[in-house]
Amino acid sequence: MLNQVLIIVGDASETLDTLYPYYRLQEDGFEPVVAAPEKRKYQMVMHEVKPGWTITKEWEGYTIDAAITFADIQPEAYAGIFFSGGRAPEYIREDENLLRATRWFFAHNKPIASVCHGVEIPARAGCVQGRRMATVAKCKFDLEVCGGIYVNEPCVVDGNLVSGRTFHDNGKYLGAWIKLLREERARSGP
Repeated sequence: MLNQVLIIVGDASETLDTLYPYYRLQEDGFEPVVAAPEKRKYQMVMHEVKPGWTITKEWEGYTIDAAITFADIQPEAYAGIFFSGGRAPEYIREDENLLRATRWFFAHNKPIASVCHGVEIPARAGCVQGRRMATVAKCKFDLEVCGGIYVNEPCVVDGNLVSGRTFHDNGKYLGAWIKLLREERARSGP
């Protein structure tokens, strides 16, 4: 039975983008596996547009330990994959091992979720062509320049791909992804 789910992070992953799915997966009996460029502790951040500001304010958030490296990902061992937001995707999206794993999940129609800047990873992997996705408005260009279709809604489901705009949408989109993961777990057998 496929019970492990990848959570993709790097330094400056958004805290709520990451921890909400991390604990929500556990509530549903899944084992979240944090993957990053190296097996070490990562510093997360908190993002919000402060009243009166026109840009995102960033604060230091909690830390999270990566259990495996991108190079160690064997995609067939996981029920699905989650791309967290924050600034991390901008830096980790060039990792060839991460791109390889991302392409595998898309090619095999496995449950995929993305929030906020997380879209930068599947976009860079060449996996968003013709796909409808939500993301933070400032990443609309990243999605569209790679052939994706920007949708400004709290939950967008396009086949096996579920996405939300920011952590403010956690309660709207994550349940749809968990449903896909449950179905994948049931298909994988005992």
